[in-house]
Amino acid sequence: MKAFVIYCIDKLGTEQKRLDARDAHFAHIEKTLDNLFVAGPFKNAQGDTVGSLLIVKAASAEDARAQLEADPYYHADIWVDIRINEFTAAAGDWIGGKIW
Repeated sequence: MKAFVIYCIDKLGTEQKRLDARDAHFAHIEKTLDNLFVAGPFKNAQGDTVGSLLIVKAASAEDARAQLEADPYYHADIWVDIRINEFTAAAGDWIGGKIW
């Protein structure tokens, strides 16, 4: 398995859609915890949610995209920009130091 970063930016004016889908989204996340390294919202300076970040375990970028498309937030059509890139954790607290 590889790691993929999924970077999503919300469309303007989708706050209510996000709130309406939140419980279903949380239930989905709880069912897929084994496929997640980390997930959470982006906030602006005012504390408003403006996007989402996930780092998922997947065999390919297509598999990572399929995981995202299973999320109720995807079906709520709240994201204007979605980027998926393979990621290698190379250094930091999360990996206990460095890989070299």
